[in-house]
Amino acid sequence: MYLVHYIGASNRTDMLNTTDYIIIGLYFVAVFVIAFFSGSKKSENGEAADYFLGGRNLGWFVIGASLFASNIGSEHLVGLAGQGASGDLVAGQFELLASLILILLGWVFVPFYLKSGVFTMPEFLEKRYNGWARTYLSYVSIVAYVLTKISVTIFAGAIVFTALLGISFWTGAIVIVVATGIYTVFGGFKAVVYTDMMQMFVLVGGSIILTVFGLNELGGVGELMENTTANHWSLWRPMSDTNYPWTGIMFGAPILGIWYWCTDQFIVQRVLAAKDIDTARKGALFGGYMKLLPMFIFMMPGVVAYAIAQKNPEVLSFADGSYDAALPLMVKAVLPAGLRGLVVAGLLAALMSSLSSVFNSCSTLITFDVYKKYRPQANDKELVRAGRISTIVLVALGIAWIPMMQMIEGGLFQKLQSIQAYISPPIAAAFLLGIFFKKINSAGAQWALLSGAVLGVTRLSFEIAGGEYSGFLGWYVEMNFLHFALLLFAICSVVLVLVSLAKPEAETYDDETLVWNKENAVPMSSSTKALTFLLILCVVTLWVVF
Repeated sequence: MYLVHYIGASNRTDMLNTTDYIIIGLYFVAVFVIAFFSGSKKSENGEAADYFLGGRNLGWFVIGASLFASNIGSEHLVGLAGQGASGDLVAGQFELLASLILILLGWVFVPFYLKSGVFTMPEFLEKRYNGWARTYLSYVSIVAYVLTKISVTIFAGAIVFTALLGISFWTGAIVIVVATGIYTVFGGFKAVVYTDMMQMFVLVGGSIILTVFGLNELGGVGELMENTTANHWSLWRPMSDTNYPWTGIMFGAPILGIWYWCTDQFIVQRVLAAKDIDTARKGALFGGYMKLLPMFIFMMPGVVAYAIAQKNPEVLSFADGSYDAALPLMVKAVLPAGLRGLVVAGLLAALMSSLSSVFNSCSTLITFDVYKKYRPQANDKELVRAGRISTIVLVALGIAWIPMMQMIEGGLFQKLQSIQAYISPPIAAAFLLGIFFKKINSAGAQWALLSGAVLGVTRLSFEIAGGEYSGFLGWYVEMNFLHFALLLFAICSVVLVLVSLAKPEAETYDDETLVWNKENAVPMSSSTKALTFLLILCVVTLWVVF
C-alpha cells in the first residue's frame, strides 16, 4: 500500500512551518466557500437533478477538471511518484491509455447515456437488459466502493496527515472524512465538481512546482539523464515481464480502462451532468488531455528524487529501501517554506476530490438503485434526503472499516483492491457489446456477469490463500493480471453472444437509442473531431519517444 512506509520514515513534524499551515488553512477555507456557494445554486431541472447531477447543465471545462481530479487520489499521486523513482515509467501507460479511452467515452457511450436520461449506470443496464442486471451492478458497485475506494482513500489521507502534518492517524482520518463529508452532504454534486475544479489547479500547480525545484536542486535535465537508468525513460516492457508486459498493456489494460472510464458511476456521473452531448464529449476530451500530464508532473518528481539520491545522497536518500517515500522526501529536501504547504495542499486536494466523488457517486447508487426501487413514488425532496443520509452512513462505514484496514493493510489489503480488476471485464463486456449488438439480450448478460464474477473471485481467492500451484491451476493463478483481464473479457464476450443466440428474446427495451445504428448516431462537431485527432497524435508521439 502506498504511503505506509511514511510512518517509519524520519521525523516529519518539522517539515512545515507557520506559513505552510496558513496556506493549508486557506486551502480548506477556499474548498468550503466554493462548495457552499456552488451547492446553493439551483437549476430548473428539479431538486434531485440539482443534488445528484448538478442540474444537468455543467460545462465542458468543469466536467473535464472533475474527471481528472476525481481520478487522481493521494495514494495514486504518491504511488506514481514511487513508481517513477523505482524505474517503472511503464506505469504511465495507464495514464496515456486513459486519454484514448476517454475518447471512447465521448464518441461511443456519451450519446446513449444522455439520451436515455439515466441517473446511474445500473439504471442504464436495466433499460438495456432487465432489473436483474441493474441489481447486480448496483450492489457490486456499492460493496466495492465501501471496501476499496472509500476505505483506501480515507486510509491514505490519514497517513498523509500523520507523515506530513505530524498529527495522529485517527485524527487525520476523522478530519478528512468529516470535512469532505460536510460539503458533500450539503452541497451535492455541484459542490463536488466545482471543488474538483479548484483542486485540479492546486494539484497540478503543486506538482509542477515540486518538479521544477527538484530539477533545480539536481542541476538541470542533463544531470537528470546522467543519474537515471534506461527503465526510467521507457514505457515498454517485454512480453515476459511479470508486472507490465507490452501485450498486457496494449490488450488487457484497455479492458479495465473501459470499465473504469466508460461504465463506472464514479467517473461517468460527470458526463451525465453535461448540458448536452457535445458538451459532454468535449468534457471527456478535456479530461483526456489532462491525463497526458501525470507521467510528467506526478511520476517525474519520483524520477528526479531517484537522480538526486544518486548524485547527492546527503540531500535525499531512500534509507529504508522504499521508493514509495519519494514524494514526501522531495517535499522535505527541495522546497522552501510556504511552497511545502502548497504541495501538501495539493495532496489534500487529490485526497478530498476523490473522496467527495466516491461519497456522492455511491449515495447516488444507493438512492436511485436501492431506495427508489423500493419506493418508486418518492419525490425529489425525499430522494435528496435519502442521498444525504446515505452519504452520512458511508462516512460512518468508512471510519468503522479503518481498524480492519490497519490489520490487513499488507498483502491482503492490496489483493482486496484487486477484486475490481477481476470483476470489471464482464461488466465492460455487457456495456460494450450491448451497445453495439442488438441481439445481445438479458439472458446473455446474466450468464456473462455471473460466470465472469465466479472466475474473477476464484482467481482472487487463490491469490489470497497463497501457496504453490501446478498445472492448469498454476497457470490460472499466476497469469499476469492484465493477461487475465483480457482472457476474462474474451470468455465473458463469448458467453454473452452464445447465450443470447441460444436463448433469443423479444426486445425488452423500448428505446432504440440504447443500441447503435446509423440512424441514431450523433455526429461529431468539427471542433470535437479536431481535438480528438490532436489527442490521439499526442499519445502516439509519446509512445514513439518513450
